[in-house]
Amino acid sequence: MIHLTPAAVKAVQRFIRGSENPVTGLRLMISGGGCSGLQYGMKLESAKNDDDWEIEVGGVTLFVDPMTHPLIDEVTIDFIDTLTHTGFKFDNPNASAQCSCGQSFSV
Repeated sequence: MIHLTPAAVKAVQRFIRGSENPVTGLRLMISGGGCSGLQYGMKLESAKNDDDWEIEVGGVTLFVDPMTHPLIDEVTIDFIDTLTHTGFKFDNPNASAQCSCGQSFSV
């Protein structure tokens, strides 16, 4: 299960409303990079892939590919808006280490 805080749900819904193209969901993905080895990614999607795992959280449809899913199972995504940082922050219990910005991790 993936968790979105109310602030994250509100931010995603705002981005979906502001999209120029039709959006059916938010893709969560992991790729190599970042200061800890793996980094989180998000993308508004117009369609679900056949092999995607799909979950609805707070009215937001999430799409996760089979390779990403085990790496982010039980992750909590928050949206932070402060004087020094604005953006999504990931809290991943599967990570053995993660950077202080909450954007990358290692397992």
